[in-house]
Amino acid sequence: MIALDWGTTRARAFLIGEDGTVLDKRSADRGIQSVPAGGFPAAFEAIAGDLRRANPEAAILLAGMVGSRNGWIEAPYVACPASPAEIAAAGLRVTLDDGTAATIVPGMSCDEGAFDVMRGEETLVVGLGLGDGIACLPGTHSKWAQVEGGRITRFASFMTGEVYGLLREHSILSRLAEEPAGEDAAEGARRGIAAAARPGGLLNAAFAARSEVLAGRMSGGAVGPYLSSLLVAQEIAAARAMFGGLENLHLVADGVLAQSYGRALAAAGLDHDLVTPEAAFVAGVARLAADLPA
Repeated sequence: MIALDWGTTRARAFLIGEDGTVLDKRSADRGIQSVPAGGFPAAFEAIAGDLRRANPEAAILLAGMVGSRNGWIEAPYVACPASPAEIAAAGLRVTLDDGTAATIVPGMSCDEGAFDVMRGEETLVVGLGLGDGIACLPGTHSKWAQVEGGRITRFASFMTGEVYGLLREHSILSRLAEEPAGEDAAEGARRGIAAAARPGGLLNAAFAARSEVLAGRMSGGAVGPYLSSLLVAQEIAAARAMFGGLENLHLVADGVLAQSYGRALAAAGLDHDLVTPEAAFVAGVARLAADLPA
């Protein structure tokens, strides 16, 4: 199977064997925002054409923002609750330049008073193989999803990464911020997690990123880590309020995000299993491919 994780700014292609092993992979700065109208077949060729020619019988799955309104073609959302088989059944067929068929994995929607959507994350959740549990997928717009009886029953989005960027780079809080040095990162993280537990809420605690520096009680280098940890801790508290005890929690992250969320989850007394996004994606497309209509 050839699977593409095709996002807004980047695309990653994987050649996956029948046993789920990654045999080869590619990465390119060919996200959907760089592809002109009608240019997706050519973009696929540039990203993974050599994989396809070397494996002409391989099924092709495309996941992520490629199925959005600004992508190759808009794949309608599958409403919660939905099983992996139901998600796969809603896949949308497209045709490559040589007539080969590919399937775009649809995103999902959830409506519990406020309409919510995700594209790409559903594949990662499927890849966790949960019977019952919670998935946390950090990012620019973090997702928390609940799985019950093997079906994704509901999920919620949090603009944690985007709000961090706005506060750190484009608000008055950025005026006193500096690049972390020495113990700044650890100190800022500690302060941010502690601030999230205070009763004033996010808007009150965020301003302390400025006032604590003015008072000489926090360095400018701690401002970014403070804001990041504050937002992550607030996100976790909100998810806990929405989804309950967060038993059998799986964190899909790596690098800095795995560290940041892992630290905040530990501070909240929450155990979790850590899975890399690549491992979840590969397992997810393999599961969905098995359920594709013949």
